[in-house]
Amino acid sequence: MDHTPPEGVDRARFRLVFLAIASVLFLASLGQTVVTTALPIIVGELGGLDQIAWVITAYLAAATVAAPVFGKLGDLYGRKRILQVGIGVFLLGSLISALSPNIWVLVAGRFVQGAGGGGLIVVSMATIADVVPPRQRGKYQGLMGAVFGVSTVVGPLAGGFIVQHLHWSWMFLANLPLGLLAFGIIAAVLDGLPPRRIPVLDYAGAVLLTVSLSLAVIIASTGGDLVPWTSPVMWALIAALVAAFGAFIAAERRAAEPILPLELFRVNNFVVSNTVGLITGVAMFGTITFLPMFMQVVKGLSPAMSGLFIFPMMLGMITASATAGQIMSRTGKYRMLPVWSTMLLAVAMGLMASLTTGTPNGLIAAYTAMAGIGIGPVMGVGVTAIQNAVPVGMVGVGTASANMFRLIGGSLGTAIFGAIFAYGLTRELGGVLGGANPRGLSAQTIAGMDPAVQARVAEGIAQALQPVFLIGAVMACLACLVALMMVELPLSDRMPEEARHPAE
Repeated sequence: MDHTPPEGVDRARFRLVFLAIASVLFLASLGQTVVTTALPIIVGELGGLDQIAWVITAYLAAATVAAPVFGKLGDLYGRKRILQVGIGVFLLGSLISALSPNIWVLVAGRFVQGAGGGGLIVVSMATIADVVPPRQRGKYQGLMGAVFGVSTVVGPLAGGFIVQHLHWSWMFLANLPLGLLAFGIIAAVLDGLPPRRIPVLDYAGAVLLTVSLSLAVIIASTGGDLVPWTSPVMWALIAALVAAFGAFIAAERRAAEPILPLELFRVNNFVVSNTVGLITGVAMFGTITFLPMFMQVVKGLSPAMSGLFIFPMMLGMITASATAGQIMSRTGKYRMLPVWSTMLLAVAMGLMASLTTGTPNGLIAAYTAMAGIGIGPVMGVGVTAIQNAVPVGMVGVGTASANMFRLIGGSLGTAIFGAIFAYGLTRELGGVLGGANPRGLSAQTIAGMDPAVQARVAEGIAQALQPVFLIGAVMACLACLVALMMVELPLSDRMPEEARHPAE
């Protein structure tokens, strides 16, 4: 693959800058997926099988909230210092997670870790726009997508290996040397420049956005299951969400430096790209969360082996992301890429909805590879389309929005899927376990059951998961229709004159 730096950029410095931002993206995206193959073991020690979605949702929800905040801070203070702050927050969350005595401390640690990780992903991707002209951004965003894909392959494999041979806490402790290494690279390569103007932070917008997104995740996670939709508590939560979101919009209209400028929602490609990213996030994180659990609990594989079934998906993502980036750079065309890819994603999710205890493992790997190919182009194309459409002074917050909406889809999707799966467990297994609560199941307890009961439980879990993937297929069809509304704006071969220096 061509790694030639953009015209007019010092070769050695560009390589160091790209290494720096790729290293922090690797660290942050590794945190999203490293726990997926270990979740059945972790919740078996700290909680029940029905808690499986919370450990993922906490990370995604925090990353969702942090994305626009860090993106705006990067615009105001420069990328270097915000990247360093993000690493510090990420490592603090890793330490809390590693030392967790129960499931809810682990969820809290994952929330802190996600806040740092979400910031790192956003600021690293925004830095690409500081050093690369629009026509070439597709190629480098594709490379960043490949880094993301590699980390998400390494994550499940490393998590499965660690939990099988060591204690699960080492998944989080291993972040400490990686984070310190990334911190050192940034300190050596990027120059910390003073802000170009005195920043006016939108504290009210940040707080209200945090409250709104947190309430949305809570409602999605508990509605209709733990908290009935018609209960006074649920109505109170919905009313609080409406009030918080209304207050957020009012705050953004008054803010001098809004966290999420409302005028961006008048930019067609901003709205289309983020809507497609949000919907795709539902399918992506739903698959990453529940497929390893299916392979362990239903198919009886070890944590390490179950992680191998994420590999075809991530390999598809890496290949498709890099290929889409090359197509954008060489042709300047990008509009139809997410249309065709989300169409393929819909087919893949529909096929995954047919999984049973008897589905061959090779066929499952093929389905996940198709899903990865369908997801791969969406991130790089979306970020490039947004960066090419928004004003230069809003590149950071625009890039942040792409990550934020994808993570909104991931956090809400995982929460909703978790609730659907928990309800399905009760429906399918309520009469099988002799009065025992099926939500307290773990891979360990299932392994100790009578073979006949074990087979019925595995079948019930497979059936409880089918609606999860079926909804993912419907959402992918919707994403395909939305992607058709993208407008193909020309990609320039030159950097905008207002673009910032990459070291900022």
